[in-house]
Amino acid sequence: MHPELPFDFHARRRFLKQTGLGFGSLALAGLLQEEGLTATAAAAPIGPLAPQQPHFAPQASAVIWLFMPGSPSQMDTFDYKPELQKRDGQVLQGADPQIGFFTTSGKLLKSPFKFKQHGQSGAWVSDIFPRMARHVDDMAFIHSCYSRTNNHTPAMLEMNSGFFLPGRPSIGSWVTYGLGSENRNLPAFVVLHGTKPRGGDPLWAPGFLPKVYQPTTIDARNETPIANLTRLNTMNEQGQRALLDELKRLNEKHRQLRPHEADLAARLESFELAYRMQTAAPEALDIQAESEATQKLYGVDQTEAGLAARQLLAARRLVERGVRFVQVYAGTNGGAAVSDVPWDAHADIRANHRTAARSVDQPVAALLEDLKSRGLLDTTLVVWGGEFGRTSDSQGDKGRDHNPNAFTIWMAGGGIKGGVHYGSSDEFGYKAVEDRVSVHDLHATILHLLGLDHERLTYRFNGRDYRLTDVAGSVIHPILA
Repeated sequence: MHPELPFDFHARRRFLKQTGLGFGSLALAGLLQEEGLTATAAAAPIGPLAPQQPHFAPQASAVIWLFMPGSPSQMDTFDYKPELQKRDGQVLQGADPQIGFFTTSGKLLKSPFKFKQHGQSGAWVSDIFPRMARHVDDMAFIHSCYSRTNNHTPAMLEMNSGFFLPGRPSIGSWVTYGLGSENRNLPAFVVLHGTKPRGGDPLWAPGFLPKVYQPTTIDARNETPIANLTRLNTMNEQGQRALLDELKRLNEKHRQLRPHEADLAARLESFELAYRMQTAAPEALDIQAESEATQKLYGVDQTEAGLAARQLLAARRLVERGVRFVQVYAGTNGGAAVSDVPWDAHADIRANHRTAARSVDQPVAALLEDLKSRGLLDTTLVVWGGEFGRTSDSQGDKGRDHNPNAFTIWMAGGGIKGGVHYGSSDEFGYKAVEDRVSVHDLHATILHLLGLDHERLTYRFNGRDYRLTDVAGSVIHPILA
């Protein structure tokens, strides 16, 4: 198209209708508008990732989900159980030796950690989190969470998609589908990991949603965290642009015969997004651009906390630049992410949780402090937790097995009432008993804070309207500001 010729939108619509070029041409029109080459340069950007209107006024504009693979023990972190301490070694009445993945003893195991009350709210926190404990008045603790499976991969699938079988879209993909992106030069959904958690890419996949809603995954251990992003030394910008334009022309010609092929549309968008990200992404992920004080605040220079520090500092930089949903898989064994389930404390709860906690305590506390100091905590929802809980009775002498019947998650930031506790587990932390909260309830609440009605956010697939929360889910209103 010649930039001096008027752009006929009626002709454009007729052209799209007749040829079915669809997304590729829409993306091209959006690029032309942003470059001022059309008569409607001020119009809203076109395409599936363009910002969408929420169902109602949101309280949060972004989410940082701090996922702890392997699952922290509720009784050893934020759900203090004095009765468990008193009755160490006694038989747990009603214990199910098969509730976990292996077999448990049926005998109560006290927490090896000391608990203290913190903040004006007086929240009880284990001594493995001395820095996080300073922020309890910003947190809403949900002590009555439960899930439906005792195996890591299905449980992580459920925590991400609402279902423990693969194939359903993850919450990050649903949010991207519902709200689009605030920064067209960066992805709307980013996953930061070290060693990939058990289950890998299907955990955050878009399922049956168009692939354009899949995340960009970043391995924070690498010097070049996004693969294949750098332009070849033998190619300049003009040459790359010409190559992409020719590739687009051929793909659009191919698509004329396949107007309903959503994956091809996603591929077209991925090429364009990668092109735009070549400048924006390295800048967004350049934590060395932060002050020395900020890097020390997160613990970038620390051996055990360094990986999570880089992840969380990058997460703050991403949401600061308009990325909508950032999920961080955090917690390591030692100085590197050598386990895909670092919080999995089958053998020794004391050794495992001390190590895993040291890797995240300082970075998580720094994230909350940093977001607040920049005025971002009011609009950024922070979620912390694993895929299930752990048993109150022992596995072996010192370990705890998987327990889907009770676990604790906390939320802070955008739209959350700080310093509150919702629901409860029994006196030993074995089962959620009061105001029980399902994964669908958690998802409904997160969507609500983003301005999305979980019952209205639907996608038609195979003749049925699907939603993240299926036919269940209730917003947890008591934890909302």
